[in-house]
Amino acid sequence: MLIFFFIVVIYSTANYYFFSRLTSTAHLGTPATIVLGVLILFMTLSPVLIPLYNHRGSEKKAKIFSYAGYLWLAFLVPFFPLSLLLDLYNSVAHYSVLFGEAPWGLPPISRETSFFIALVLSIASIAFGYLEAKNIRVERLVMPTARLPGGTDRVRIAQISDLHLGVIVRDSTVKKVIGLIEKEKPDIIVSTGDLVDGITRHIDHLAPAFRKLEAPLGKYAVVGNHEVYGGLKNTERFIRDSGFVLLRGEGMTAGNTINIAGMDFLGGEARQHRMASSQEREEAILSRLPPGLFTVLLKHRSDVEDESLGLFDLQLSGHTHKGQIFPMNLATMFLFSYHSGFTRLSKGSAIYTSRGTGTAGPPVRFLSRPEVTIIDIIPTTGNRRETLGREDTCGIQ
Repeated sequence: MLIFFFIVVIYSTANYYFFSRLTSTAHLGTPATIVLGVLILFMTLSPVLIPLYNHRGSEKKAKIFSYAGYLWLAFLVPFFPLSLLLDLYNSVAHYSVLFGEAPWGLPPISRETSFFIALVLSIASIAFGYLEAKNIRVERLVMPTARLPGGTDRVRIAQISDLHLGVIVRDSTVKKVIGLIEKEKPDIIVSTGDLVDGITRHIDHLAPAFRKLEAPLGKYAVVGNHEVYGGLKNTERFIRDSGFVLLRGEGMTAGNTINIAGMDFLGGEARQHRMASSQEREEAILSRLPPGLFTVLLKHRSDVEDESLGLFDLQLSGHTHKGQIFPMNLATMFLFSYHSGFTRLSKGSAIYTSRGTGTAGPPVRFLSRPEVTIIDIIPTTGNRRETLGREDTCGIQ
């Protein structure tokens, strides 16, 4: 709750800061200033209004409103800190002249110039990030293990996470993701949460496309926080209609080859929706799985429970988006212990946190490209559990 309050305060301050900088730079008259103030107030409230409109508005209007509101949010993410940095520079430049002339004194930048520098760079970063969000990258990981049944040459897992299907992430993204996965021919496909962006009323037609995806050892999914936002009844139906086995605090063995367990998202949102109380402890679920097989644990948020270490080989998670839009990653890296990529844990366990496949809110990713992760689990005659190796990654155009 404290983090949410902090975000609201920062976002409101950023909107007011932009308003004050624009009016002081453009020297608008009173009528224009009032109109601008009302418009920015409306945009400030847009993150709250967008979900409400998606519940009730037409698909076309919801899409227009979402793009406008979320792109405004994406613009403020770089503009606010960049403007503050330029203000800080001007303050240092102002006081530096007290200690001598150039080269010791720093040349100040006018308020008008600093505003337009921040404006142009922010717009440029968002334009680049909009294109980057469409350029899904394939990350390849290799994990040697002695815990595959004899005669198994390889088990390939394709992981998607945080796709956020909704009025913005739509058919073209689904087509691209499906194409990438089909090309890799995985044995298992997993979704580590937030397959949908909370509301399913505009995306039911996408379920059959996912249902056509085939994986010999099955398709598995877990619940993320955005599945909770949209109401579990509807989001569960969509996930199952898409052909996934939804693992909600349970485990199973796929084809007598590999163990897979999945846990619900248990953050504050889950507690508010009263979905956390009935889930069995993670340690107990993992302990009942066949001990001789490689075990994959699916969890949306990249939290690791100490009691579970040694009971799973690889945890696959998402949720962080690696900040999605720079410089947000400078904040999210402090919020999550396992922010992005692979981390070796104790007792032979490991975790991989996906940057995410889609976008939450703004259809923008700046310095955090989306990914589909391909994990190859291969047999080895070495130690009972080996560390994770990394192959070269390749961009997908």
